[in-house]
Amino acid sequence: MKHNKHIEDKDLNKEVDEILNNEPQEAEGTEGNTENTAEAEASEQPSAEQQSPEQQIEALQKRIAELEDIRLRQMAEFDNYRRRTNKEKLELMDTAGEKLLVDILPLVDDFERARDAMAKTEDINSLRDGIDLIYNKFIAWLDKQDVHAIDTTDADFNTDEHEAITTFAAGEEKKGKIIDCTQRGYKHGERVIRFAKVVVGE
Repeated sequence: MKHNKHIEDKDLNKEVDEILNNEPQEAEGTEGNTENTAEAEASEQPSAEQQSPEQQIEALQKRIAELEDIRLRQMAEFDNYRRRTNKEKLELMDTAGEKLLVDILPLVDDFERARDAMAKTEDINSLRDGIDLIYNKFIAWLDKQDVHAIDTTDADFNTDEHEAITTFAAGEEKKGKIIDCTQRGYKHGERVIRFAKVVVGE
């Protein structure tokens, strides 16, 4: 009996040892299960696309407010740019007008000297030379401004450059041609700034 009891005790101790030895393994297995569970729970949390309708509406309203703020800022910047540009254009026009006036003042001086000379001399030839000098100087100034007279000598009538004030009966060779120019026309570059007033043959 004692021998059998010893065997039973030995077997019981063996089973206890096996249970104790297996507990850490079971604990490690449990820890692994816990980590897996945490990852699974994290993956189950809603992403930005899975937000509730209320959250999506709130996010959209916030984005709309940001875009509206950007739009208002851009409109204000464009308005400031437009005002500044218009002011610069006006200043440029004023400056350009002043430059033309300054350039033409020497011609006024020449006319004043010519008037003084006319009052002091009876030499017609010298007066004619003085007037021709002023005229040539003025034409040179116009040429500098890219302003040129429209040539009407033996020219065909052209409505793009000429204005017919009357017609005159002429021979067949003068039909449709300019017979006389009563007021000279001018171009600024390629643009007509004053039409030449002419008499046209018919």
